[in-house]
Amino acid sequence: MPASRPIWSGAISFGLVNVPVKLYPATSHQELRFHMLHDKDGGRIREKRVCEKDGEEVPYEHVVKGYPLSKHELVPVTREELAKLAPRSSRTIDIEDFVELADIDPIYFDASYLLAPEPKAAHAYALLQRTMSDAGRVGLAKVVLRTKQYLCALRPVGKALVLSTMHWADEVADPNDVPGLASADDAKPTARELEMAKKLVEGLAGAFDPSKYRDDYRDKVLEMIERKAQGQELVVEEEAPPKPPSGTLAEVLAASLDEVRKRARHVPEGKGERRHRRPAAARRSRKR
Repeated sequence: MPASRPIWSGAISFGLVNVPVKLYPATSHQELRFHMLHDKDGGRIREKRVCEKDGEEVPYEHVVKGYPLSKHELVPVTREELAKLAPRSSRTIDIEDFVELADIDPIYFDASYLLAPEPKAAHAYALLQRTMSDAGRVGLAKVVLRTKQYLCALRPVGKALVLSTMHWADEVADPNDVPGLASADDAKPTARELEMAKKLVEGLAGAFDPSKYRDDYRDKVLEMIERKAQGQELVVEEEAPPKPPSGTLAEVLAASLDEVRKRARHVPEGKGERRHRRPAAARRSRKR
């Protein structure tokens, strides 16, 4: 995915050092997007803002937000009121702390962006990137993007600095509040079960290769759309759900180990890397 244009420009600040940078998307969501159609005539379905009291369509300029205090009580809030409380737009990423990456649970990470230096800041950028990489540290900061304030982490990835927005502490669920985890904590696996599970993990261990994994559902839908667009007759057969394994946990683990060993014996050397051909419909959508 080529990064085309920056979505933000400003500077990284640590101590009295400022590093002017630009922010580029590091990822993209390859979601399937559909329009709503009328099944009888294929016409587009349009959504309208309709008042539930008088049934009239409401122009956007007369729409205000309402915060629900309860099921039947809404507090109206205007755009002007929200604008006065919005975080002050800042063009700096002020690093407040340097922490070890291992200390941050991945559950806190949200979206990621690439930081590129302005031409005159390449030296200072390289200095910060190299220092953080050598120290094994990640910078924690706050940044305002599109009027919203984020907690973020700056981390060295290769020769680049990546900014990852993060969830605030009160946005992350406490495992103790999740039903069922308490009973799992009380469970006591046997020594034999632990030994077989360890061997199963070791048998499936390998280096992370992101190109190995594909969104199979998305590929199948795009193939279907391409065939329908070409006027081909389409018959979609629903796949039968896999049968759940039977037997005790130890028996299922033993059967799993056998499957892993059989797979290891039948994988030719050099077949670990697989290249996936993207459907034509997907390739066209990427070019637009």
